Amino acid sequence: MSPEITFWNPYTSSYEVENIYGEKWLRFSYGNVLGKIGLWSMVQRKWFSDWYGRKMDLPQSKSKILPFIEKYDLKQDEFLEDSNSFNTFNEFFYRKLKPSARPLNPEGLIFPADGRHLLISDASQVGFIYAKGQAFDLARLLGCPQKAGLYAQGSILISRLCPVDYHRFHFPMDGKLSQTSLINGHLFSVSPIALRQRISIFWENKRYLSTLSHPQVGRVTQILIGATCVGSVHLTRDGSSEVRKGDEYGYFSFGGSCVMTLFPKNSIVFRDDLIKQSSQGFESYFKFGDYLGKATD
Repeated sequence: MSPEITFWNPYTSSYEVENIYGEKWLRFSYGNVLGKIGLWSMVQRKWFSDWYGRKMDLPQSKSKILPFIEKYDLKQDEFLEDSNSFNTFNEFFYRKLKPSARPLNPEGLIFPADGRHLLISDASQVGFIYAKGQAFDLARLLGCPQKAGLYAQGSILISRLCPVDYHRFHFPMDGKLSQTSLINGHLFSVSPIALRQRISIFWENKRYLSTLSHPQVGRVTQILIGATCVGSVHLTRDGSSEVRKGDEYGYFSFGGSCVMTLFPKNSIVFRDDLIKQSSQGFESYFKFGDYLGKATD
Protein backbone atom coordinates (compact mmCIF):
# COMPACT_ATOMS: atom_id res chain seq x y z
CA MET A 1 0.00 0.00 0.00
CA SER A 2 1.39 3.41 -0.99
CA PRO A 3 2.48 5.42 2.06
CA GLU A 4 1.02 8.63 0.62
CA ILE A 5 -2.26 9.65 -1.03
CA THR A 6 -1.59 12.31 -3.66
CA PHE A 7 -4.17 14.52 -5.39
CA TRP A 8 -4.10 17.44 -7.82
CA ASN A 9 -4.91 20.89 -6.42
CA PRO A 10 -5.83 23.29 -9.26
CA TYR A 11 -5.82 26.27 -6.88
CA THR A 12 -2.09 25.83 -6.26
CA SER A 13 -1.34 24.09 -9.59
CA SER A 14 0.47 21.32 -7.74
CA TYR A 15 0.16 17.77 -6.48
CA GLU A 16 -0.38 17.56 -2.74
CA VAL A 17 -0.31 14.81 -0.14
CA GLU A 18 -3.62 14.28 1.61
CA ASN A 19 -3.68 14.74 5.37
CA ILE A 20 -5.93 11.79 6.22
CA TYR A 21 -8.01 12.05 9.38
CA GLY A 22 -7.44 8.91 11.49
CA GLU A 23 -4.76 7.66 9.08
CA LYS A 24 -2.97 5.36 11.55
CA TRP A 25 -6.19 3.63 12.50
CA LEU A 26 -7.26 3.25 8.84
CA ARG A 27 -3.92 1.76 7.78
CA PHE A 28 -4.10 -0.70 10.68
CA SER A 29 -7.72 -1.65 9.90
CA TYR A 30 -7.24 -2.18 6.18
CA GLY A 31 -3.60 -3.28 6.01
CA ASN A 32 -3.24 -5.57 9.03
CA VAL A 33 -4.84 -8.99 9.62
CA LEU A 34 -5.84 -8.15 13.19
CA GLY A 35 -7.18 -4.81 12.05
CA LYS A 36 -9.35 -6.44 9.39
CA ILE A 37 -10.81 -8.81 11.98
CA GLY A 38 -11.75 -5.84 14.14
CA LEU A 39 -13.13 -4.03 11.10
CA TRP A 40 -15.52 -6.85 10.25
CA SER A 41 -16.57 -7.57 13.80
CA MET A 42 -17.19 -4.01 14.96
CA VAL A 43 -16.48 -0.95 12.83
CA GLN A 44 -18.60 -1.82 9.80
CA ARG A 45 -21.59 -2.52 12.03
CA LYS A 46 -24.39 0.05 12.21
CA TRP A 47 -24.26 0.16 16.01
CA PHE A 48 -20.70 1.48 15.91
CA SER A 49 -21.61 4.38 13.64
CA ASP A 50 -24.73 5.07 15.72
CA TRP A 51 -22.65 5.09 18.90
CA TYR A 52 -19.96 7.35 17.43
CA GLY A 53 -22.58 9.64 15.94
CA ARG A 54 -24.23 10.07 19.33
CA LYS A 55 -20.81 10.80 20.84
CA MET A 56 -20.35 13.68 18.38
CA ASP A 57 -23.79 15.01 19.41
CA LEU A 58 -22.89 15.28 23.09
CA PRO A 59 -22.16 18.72 24.59
CA GLN A 60 -18.67 17.48 25.58
CA SER A 61 -17.78 17.08 21.90
CA LYS A 62 -17.70 20.88 21.54
CA SER A 63 -14.18 20.83 22.98
CA LYS A 64 -12.98 19.11 19.80
CA ILE A 65 -14.02 21.97 17.50
CA LEU A 66 -11.23 24.49 17.97
CA PRO A 67 -8.37 21.92 17.91
CA PHE A 68 -9.87 20.49 14.69
CA ILE A 69 -10.06 23.96 13.09
CA GLU A 70 -6.46 24.71 14.06
CA LYS A 71 -5.02 21.35 13.03
CA TYR A 72 -6.57 21.43 9.55
CA ASP A 73 -6.33 25.21 9.08
CA LEU A 74 -10.01 25.71 8.25
CA LYS A 75 -11.10 29.15 7.07
CA GLN A 76 -13.39 30.44 9.78
CA ASP A 77 -14.29 33.54 7.76
CA GLU A 78 -16.20 31.19 5.41
CA PHE A 79 -18.50 29.90 8.18
CA LEU A 80 -22.05 31.24 8.14
CA GLU A 81 -22.05 31.15 11.95
CA ASP A 82 -19.27 31.85 14.42
CA SER A 83 -17.37 28.72 15.52
CA ASN A 84 -18.27 29.45 19.16
CA SER A 85 -21.98 29.18 18.36
CA PHE A 86 -21.90 25.42 17.76
CA ASN A 87 -23.09 23.33 20.71
CA THR A 88 -21.64 20.01 19.51
CA PHE A 89 -18.96 18.79 17.12
CA ASN A 90 -21.59 17.49 14.71
CA GLU A 91 -23.25 20.92 14.51
CA PHE A 92 -19.86 22.31 13.52
CA PHE A 93 -19.15 19.40 11.16
CA TYR A 94 -22.20 19.96 8.95
CA ARG A 95 -21.95 23.75 9.24
CA LYS A 96 -23.28 26.02 6.55
CA LEU A 97 -21.03 28.44 4.67
CA LYS A 98 -21.58 31.99 3.53
CA PRO A 99 -22.88 32.11 -0.07
CA SER A 100 -19.80 34.17 -0.97
CA ALA A 101 -17.56 31.28 0.13
CA ARG A 102 -18.90 29.02 -2.63
CA PRO A 103 -20.09 31.18 -5.56
CA LEU A 104 -21.85 29.21 -8.28
CA ASN A 105 -20.20 29.25 -11.67
CA PRO A 106 -22.88 30.65 -14.01
CA GLU A 107 -21.80 28.47 -16.93
CA GLY A 108 -22.82 24.83 -17.30
CA LEU A 109 -22.81 22.26 -14.51
CA ILE A 110 -21.05 22.56 -11.16
CA PHE A 111 -19.37 20.17 -8.72
CA PRO A 112 -22.01 18.99 -6.22
CA ALA A 113 -19.73 19.05 -3.17
CA ASP A 114 -16.30 19.99 -1.87
CA GLY A 115 -13.88 17.10 -2.17
CA ARG A 116 -11.42 15.11 -4.17
CA HIS A 117 -13.02 14.20 -7.48
CA LEU A 118 -12.28 11.37 -9.89
CA LEU A 119 -13.96 11.10 -13.28
CA ILE A 120 -14.62 7.85 -15.08
CA SER A 121 -15.23 9.19 -18.58
CA ASP A 122 -16.59 5.92 -19.97
CA ALA A 123 -17.89 3.32 -17.52
CA SER A 124 -17.34 0.56 -20.10
CA GLN A 125 -13.63 1.37 -20.44
CA VAL A 126 -12.46 1.54 -16.84
CA GLY A 127 -8.74 0.76 -16.89
CA PHE A 128 -8.21 1.31 -13.19
CA ILE A 129 -9.85 3.15 -10.34
CA TYR A 130 -7.88 3.70 -7.13
CA ALA A 131 -6.06 0.40 -7.81
CA LYS A 132 -5.55 -1.70 -10.92
CA GLY A 133 -7.41 -4.96 -11.37
CA GLN A 134 -10.62 -3.86 -9.66
CA ALA A 135 -13.75 -4.06 -11.81
CA PHE A 136 -16.58 -1.56 -11.45
CA ASP A 137 -20.04 -3.13 -11.00
CA LEU A 138 -22.73 -0.66 -12.08
CA ALA A 139 -25.60 -3.13 -11.68
CA ARG A 140 -24.78 -3.76 -8.04
CA LEU A 141 -24.10 -0.08 -7.38
CA LEU A 142 -27.53 0.90 -8.69
CA GLY A 143 -29.26 -2.23 -7.43
CA CYS A 144 -30.79 -2.82 -10.86
CA PRO A 145 -29.31 -4.18 -14.15
CA GLN A 146 -31.88 -2.19 -16.17
CA LYS A 147 -30.82 1.12 -14.60
CA ALA A 148 -27.19 0.19 -15.13
CA GLY A 149 -27.81 -0.06 -18.86
CA LEU A 150 -28.48 3.68 -19.06
CA TYR A 151 -24.95 4.40 -17.82
CA ALA A 152 -23.09 1.43 -19.33
CA GLN A 153 -21.04 3.81 -21.49
CA GLY A 154 -21.78 6.91 -19.47
CA SER A 155 -19.60 8.94 -17.13
CA ILE A 156 -19.23 8.66 -13.36
CA LEU A 157 -18.00 11.47 -11.12
CA ILE A 158 -16.80 10.22 -7.73
CA SER A 159 -16.70 13.06 -5.21
CA ARG A 160 -14.94 11.93 -2.03
CA LEU A 161 -15.45 14.17 0.98
CA CYS A 162 -12.85 14.11 3.75
CA PRO A 163 -13.71 15.00 7.37
CA VAL A 164 -12.01 18.38 6.88
CA ASP A 165 -14.32 19.33 3.99
CA TYR A 166 -17.59 21.25 3.88
CA HIS A 167 -20.10 18.41 4.29
CA ARG A 168 -23.23 19.60 2.56
CA PHE A 169 -24.05 18.36 -0.93
CA HIS A 170 -25.98 20.04 -3.71
CA PHE A 171 -27.48 19.59 -7.17
CA PRO A 172 -25.06 20.03 -10.11
CA MET A 173 -27.75 21.36 -12.48
CA ASP A 174 -31.39 22.33 -12.85
CA GLY A 175 -33.83 19.47 -13.19
CA LYS A 176 -36.78 17.43 -11.97
CA LEU A 177 -35.84 15.50 -8.84
CA SER A 178 -37.23 12.03 -8.19
CA GLN A 179 -38.06 10.51 -4.83
CA THR A 180 -34.86 9.35 -3.08
CA SER A 181 -34.61 5.59 -2.50
CA LEU A 182 -32.49 3.67 0.01
CA ILE A 183 -30.35 0.57 -0.54
CA ASN A 184 -29.21 -0.81 2.81
CA GLY A 185 -25.69 -2.07 3.33
CA HIS A 186 -22.53 -1.86 5.43
CA LEU A 187 -20.75 1.26 6.64
CA PHE A 188 -17.16 0.76 5.56
CA SER A 189 -14.79 3.72 5.31
CA VAL A 190 -14.62 5.41 1.89
CA SER A 191 -11.13 6.76 2.53
CA PRO A 192 -8.58 6.21 -0.27
CA ILE A 193 -6.81 3.72 2.01
CA ALA A 194 -9.94 1.57 2.11
CA LEU A 195 -10.82 2.04 -1.57
CA ARG A 196 -7.35 0.96 -2.71
CA GLN A 197 -8.04 -2.34 -0.99
CA ARG A 198 -11.57 -2.83 -2.30
CA ILE A 199 -13.69 -0.53 -4.49
CA SER A 200 -16.66 -2.85 -3.95
CA ILE A 201 -17.20 -0.72 -0.83
CA PHE A 202 -19.17 1.57 -3.16
CA TRP A 203 -21.88 -1.04 -3.71
CA GLU A 204 -21.52 -2.82 -0.37
CA ASN A 205 -22.26 0.32 1.66
CA LYS A 206 -25.58 1.85 2.58
CA ARG A 207 -26.55 4.38 -0.09
CA TYR A 208 -29.30 6.71 -1.25
CA LEU A 209 -30.23 7.14 -4.92
CA SER A 210 -32.17 9.78 -6.83
CA THR A 211 -32.44 10.95 -10.42
CA LEU A 212 -32.36 14.47 -11.78
CA SER A 213 -33.95 14.83 -15.20
CA HIS A 214 -33.03 17.59 -17.64
CA PRO A 215 -34.33 17.91 -21.25
CA GLN A 216 -30.82 18.36 -22.70
CA VAL A 217 -28.65 16.24 -20.38
CA GLY A 218 -31.12 13.42 -19.73
CA ARG A 219 -31.39 11.41 -16.50
CA VAL A 220 -28.55 12.03 -14.05
CA THR A 221 -28.33 9.78 -11.00
CA GLN A 222 -26.86 10.98 -7.69
CA ILE A 223 -25.77 8.42 -5.11
CA LEU A 224 -25.08 9.37 -1.51
CA ILE A 225 -22.87 6.77 0.15
CA GLY A 226 -22.86 6.28 3.89
CA ALA A 227 -19.61 5.27 5.58
CA THR A 228 -18.03 4.54 8.95
CA CYS A 229 -19.38 7.08 11.46
CA VAL A 230 -21.52 8.59 8.66
CA GLY A 231 -24.44 6.18 8.64
CA SER A 232 -26.77 9.19 8.85
CA VAL A 233 -27.41 10.96 5.55
CA HIS A 234 -29.67 13.94 6.18
CA LEU A 235 -31.80 15.07 3.24
CA THR A 236 -32.99 18.67 3.26
CA ARG A 237 -34.68 18.28 -0.12
CA ASP A 238 -36.61 15.19 -1.11
CA GLY A 239 -39.60 14.11 -3.13
CA SER A 240 -40.56 14.80 -6.71
CA SER A 241 -39.92 18.50 -7.35
CA GLU A 242 -38.12 21.00 -9.56
CA VAL A 243 -34.68 22.01 -8.28
CA ARG A 244 -32.16 24.60 -9.36
CA LYS A 245 -28.42 24.29 -9.83
CA GLY A 246 -26.71 24.72 -6.47
CA ASP A 247 -29.80 24.01 -4.34
CA GLU A 248 -28.90 22.08 -1.20
CA TYR A 249 -29.79 18.38 -1.26
CA GLY A 250 -28.60 17.46 2.26
CA TYR A 251 -25.60 16.85 4.50
CA PHE A 252 -23.54 14.09 6.11
CA SER A 253 -22.89 13.67 9.83
CA PHE A 254 -19.33 13.24 11.11
CA GLY A 255 -16.85 11.21 9.06
CA GLY A 256 -15.67 10.78 5.49
CA SER A 257 -18.34 10.34 2.85
CA CYS A 258 -18.96 10.17 -0.88
CA VAL A 259 -21.29 11.49 -3.57
CA MET A 260 -21.36 9.76 -6.95
CA THR A 261 -22.95 11.41 -9.98
CA LEU A 262 -23.73 9.32 -13.08
CA PHE A 263 -24.28 10.91 -16.49
CA PRO A 264 -25.66 9.29 -19.69
CA LYS A 265 -23.25 8.63 -22.56
CA ASN A 266 -21.92 11.76 -24.33
CA SER A 267 -24.24 14.07 -22.37
CA ILE A 268 -21.51 16.25 -20.79
CA VAL A 269 -18.27 17.85 -21.98
CA PHE A 270 -16.17 17.85 -18.81
CA ARG A 271 -13.43 20.35 -17.95
CA ASP A 272 -10.06 19.41 -19.41
CA ASP A 273 -8.01 19.36 -16.21
CA LEU A 274 -10.43 16.95 -14.52
CA ILE A 275 -10.23 14.61 -17.52
CA LYS A 276 -6.44 14.81 -17.64
CA GLN A 277 -5.81 14.14 -13.96
CA SER A 278 -8.42 11.38 -13.75
CA SER A 279 -6.96 9.61 -16.79
CA GLN A 280 -3.65 9.46 -14.91
CA GLY A 281 -5.31 8.10 -11.77
CA PHE A 282 -5.22 11.30 -9.73
CA GLU A 283 -8.14 12.79 -7.86
CA SER A 284 -8.57 16.58 -8.20
CA TYR A 285 -9.65 18.88 -5.41
CA PHE A 286 -12.53 21.16 -6.36
CA LYS A 287 -15.05 23.06 -4.29
CA PHE A 288 -18.80 22.98 -4.55
CA GLY A 289 -19.91 25.54 -7.13
CA ASP A 290 -16.83 25.24 -9.35
CA TYR A 291 -17.34 24.64 -13.06
CA LEU A 292 -17.66 20.91 -13.87
CA GLY A 293 -18.57 20.94 -17.55
CA LYS A 294 -21.33 21.77 -19.99
CA ALA A 295 -24.13 19.87 -21.70
CA THR A 296 -23.21 18.48 -25.11
CA ASP A 297 -24.52 20.62 -27.96
